[in-house]
Amino acid sequence: MEDFEGQFATLSIAKRSEQTKDPTYLLDIDCSKTAAGAGNQQLVAVSCSNRSIHVYNKQTLGLVGQYSGHSGPICGVRFAQTSDNLLFSASGDGTVRCWDVRTPGIDAVQVFRGYPSNVFSSFDVNCSDLVICAGTEKVHEDTFMVFWYAQVLKSNDTAGAQPLGVYSESHNDDITQVRFHPSKSDMVVSGSTDGLVNVFDIGTDTEDDALLATCNSDSSVSSINWSGEQYDQICCLTHDEGLFWWDLAQLETEEPITLLSVQDARETTEIQGGSLDYLIRGMYHERAKKLVVVGGTNTGKLHLLDCRAEGLRHMCALQDSHSATVRCFHWHTGDDSLLTAGEDAQLLLWKPGAVELSTAKKGLMKSASSVQQKTRVHHPLISETEANTSHRSYCHISFRTFPFGLIFAPSL
Repeated sequence: MEDFEGQFATLSIAKRSEQTKDPTYLLDIDCSKTAAGAGNQQLVAVSCSNRSIHVYNKQTLGLVGQYSGHSGPICGVRFAQTSDNLLFSASGDGTVRCWDVRTPGIDAVQVFRGYPSNVFSSFDVNCSDLVICAGTEKVHEDTFMVFWYAQVLKSNDTAGAQPLGVYSESHNDDITQVRFHPSKSDMVVSGSTDGLVNVFDIGTDTEDDALLATCNSDSSVSSINWSGEQYDQICCLTHDEGLFWWDLAQLETEEPITLLSVQDARETTEIQGGSLDYLIRGMYHERAKKLVVVGGTNTGKLHLLDCRAEGLRHMCALQDSHSATVRCFHWHTGDDSLLTAGEDAQLLLWKPGAVELSTAKKGLMKSASSVQQKTRVHHPLISETEANTSHRSYCHISFRTFPFGLIFAPSL
């Protein structure tokens, strides 16, 4: 067994979060890069199905703060790269909000507003904390990637930060994923229910010039992550449990860019003594130089899969964990720990060889089928009149007209 496989196989639950009075699905997760917040501790942010955000101490999983302000479903949370005191969230209410984790419970320190018809379904912040991008649901034939400067203003701007502009020609259905490159601040990839995965260089003049590559999954995109030693590969998962692995380094060569194509991982992945019901997301293990895909069962068991050109290979299962579908995870390379969260309202911390001291039992939260929960429900937030009168006001973005070098990363 390879070293990194042995590392995964020894993962055990170290901590469980306490059950809240009002259990809710835990949908997305992110972890601060360093110590942050009022207690100078590493933090974990989780978005919840009740439209709130919970922030935990990573080591103890004690709840240290809650944030409410979104009026629509939250589609993601991200800590800033350069200031761990700042936490961003995006929502179907058409806003991206920035929170100061040192002051939980108060209003967002900045609200980035979209155009009136926007219903956000995905978002990300680039690696230099200078640009925010949010993808929208399709409303009246329009689908957009909306961009802002990620600058936190010092004044009380009740109107909120307005967009720089949009990309509008590259997708024709809901944009379910937006992911900036881990180190190249101008590069972003988007995925959609139209099956397309588009790679952009936003430092160019127009949307047409910015589009570097289009890959087709032939299915609705559920997850995207960057992979490879130079992070020049893309792992795409689909809502019908397909997997596509592309190598962008081959774009200028005669070699095919597809490293692996799996139409349905549930049928092709051999799980000894078990089954695979869904895929959650891929992650790149830098030390092992391996792409790892995490999947699971509807009863909460987790499977770790080694992604190779030959296909997905089962490495190990994490037992006695969740009691319902797991929706998200975060792997921390610093201490080889794993955080998982899902529809049983539990946040779990896994560490190699850990022994769980808590005697708390797994809580079971009844949920609808995983297929229903993984397919996002559309919630129109505007009237038809608003949609028809607002879509003409979009500004198509040209990033060369904006002096990025003059913008400082936000800090408080």
